[in-house]
Amino acid sequence: MSAISDKGRGQPSTSDTGQSAGRDVLADQLSDLARLLEAEDDVEATLTAVVHAAVGTVPGADHASISSVKKRQEVHTLAATGQLSRACDRAQYEAGQGPCLDSLYDQKTVRLPDMRTEQRWPDFAKRAEEVGVASMLSVQMYVDGDDLGALNLASAQVDAFDDESEHVALLFASHAAVAMAGAQQQEQLHSALETRDLIGQAKGILMERFRITGDKAFQLLVRASQTTNRRLPDIAEELVSSGELPTSRRAGRAAAPQE
Repeated sequence: MSAISDKGRGQPSTSDTGQSAGRDVLADQLSDLARLLEAEDDVEATLTAVVHAAVGTVPGADHASISSVKKRQEVHTLAATGQLSRACDRAQYEAGQGPCLDSLYDQKTVRLPDMRTEQRWPDFAKRAEEVGVASMLSVQMYVDGDDLGALNLASAQVDAFDDESEHVALLFASHAAVAMAGAQQQEQLHSALETRDLIGQAKGILMERFRITGDKAFQLLVRASQTTNRRLPDIAEELVSSGELPTSRRAGRAAAPQE
């Protein structure tokens, strides 16, 4: 994911009656929660914090997970509170149906009150009931081009989620998406700095070895990247770790660029 926007944030499901109370107070609480999530060290830690916080925040939730679809094709679970959540997600992916998939692709909120009587996704409902899930709530979490994310909440109780659950989940997902975006940007910046330092080290090795300028050392790295069809950072990493500049031939050391 790149910069996540809340422009396509999920809307209430068709089950919502609009009778939820205390939204302003809740919004303040969730803003505080978002700031706490942003304090996590990296994206993975933030995602883990999100699903555990969801269980403690959304009324009725016993388990939670975040599902992501890349380019509207590859669906996988980014984080989960435990094996039951992962099993429930896997049941949806394998059956090709379920509230999470509808929430992801249709960008809407989906409430499933009772697995025993569910008719919309019969194959999934049967599998979910077998792993111990009785009711679910799925809300859209983010839209980033063709990459989509949804927050999945599950309970062992029938009718565990009501209007209040929906509204809390929608607000929670919005604030959590902001925290995720911040963590991703921080991680990308850290990665960019590491890559820059690595290339700098590789250039230094070549400058010392061949008595050449920094520009010519960079040309050597670029040439090695092109001839081996590998990423420039990977070329630099191998040079720094092994002392050898990869080439398309089995030759040992690359020659310095000609004037």
